[in-house]
Amino acid sequence: MSGAAGTLSHIRVLDLSRVLAGPWCTQNLADLGADVIKVERPGTGDDTRAWGPPWIADATGGPSTDSTYFASANRGKRSITIDIACEEGQRLVRELAKSSDVFIENYKVGDLRRYGLDYEAIRAVNPGIVYCSITGFGQDGPYAHKPGYDFVFQGLGGLMSITGESDDLPGGGPQKVGIAVADVLTGMYASVAILAALNRRSISGEGQYIDMALLDCIVAFAGNQATGYFATGNVPKRYGNAHASLVPYGVFESADGQIVIAVGNDSQWRHYCEAVERPDLAADERYKKGTGRILGRKELIAELVRVMRTRSTQAWIEALDAKGVPCGPINDYRQVFEDPQVRHRGMRVDMSRGDGGTVGTVASPLRLKGTPPDYSRAPPLVGEHTTEILAEVLGKSADEITRLNQTGVIGCDPRARDQA
Repeated sequence: MSGAAGTLSHIRVLDLSRVLAGPWCTQNLADLGADVIKVERPGTGDDTRAWGPPWIADATGGPSTDSTYFASANRGKRSITIDIACEEGQRLVRELAKSSDVFIENYKVGDLRRYGLDYEAIRAVNPGIVYCSITGFGQDGPYAHKPGYDFVFQGLGGLMSITGESDDLPGGGPQKVGIAVADVLTGMYASVAILAALNRRSISGEGQYIDMALLDCIVAFAGNQATGYFATGNVPKRYGNAHASLVPYGVFESADGQIVIAVGNDSQWRHYCEAVERPDLAADERYKKGTGRILGRKELIAELVRVMRTRSTQAWIEALDAKGVPCGPINDYRQVFEDPQVRHRGMRVDMSRGDGGTVGTVASPLRLKGTPPDYSRAPPLVGEHTTEILAEVLGKSADEITRLNQTGVIGCDPRARDQA
């Protein structure tokens, strides 16, 4: 298995998921050393392989047939192509499931039952399996059979109602987050659920079924916004870059750009006033306490806008850093990966692909010191490990693999055929 020294090097994951939520989850597990076998459609593979441009570069530096979107969520995995619409393909999946610890899928509710790959069918061949289903709305309820993408859930789950500029300001209105946050959150929550189920299995010896829904995860993401609503009955609203409970907390224009200021308590407020050389504001009874700054938000912010325009962003960062006031620039992603702290933390990982190309990926933030994340496998080519998996995991002979390839059960991938 890949990542032999990883925390999860003893775990095999059979991954029938595609697009983002499921692959994000299984990439987490792969980073931690799990042997993740990604089952893909012959020929085309995961939908997101075609979600370009931009494309991963091939050995010549030109575009490959795989998108960077695919690369963002599929590091550390082995790819096998299997046609699950045919009986022999279904049998291969069940054989792989028999020697796996985790089975993850994100098909529509009930779809895999038609192929004999639902939880009950897989549990019949492997009672200890941890089987995770990811759908938009969950396995039950009035919306269970509806399709949906991240954008839909950001709206339906309330996130867009609190994201974007206030309605009374220019450009006001609902806005989605720039990352597919519902998918990423679901992938992260699914990772936690799977690890919890595996831990429980180590005690009970029994696997279990996990029902993950994008809608559930985006609603859970509401956090303090939801509990505030429960307590008061007041529906949260959009504040743009401002904060409902903290002032000053937002984006301010500097002499040459913009700066984020995040004053989180009364002590930081005093230090902020020292940094901007406004002791009068610190002494003003109206603003000494957080509640007063909230009630006097409009007048106070207007004054601070004038103050912050007097120096450059870098000059303000240096002054505020010296006083321990949380602040920072608004970086684009070029600036992010040039930032000295980001570079020190090694947040970019360049990996060599099976076609000779190189792809840059973002390092895992899961920094286990004893068993660090494993980066030995680049995002795979479609079907890249078909022959390897069939021979190593299932003990198939070269002749049998050739037959499966010729009959279309594992597709007609030239790389797999050449290896056979």
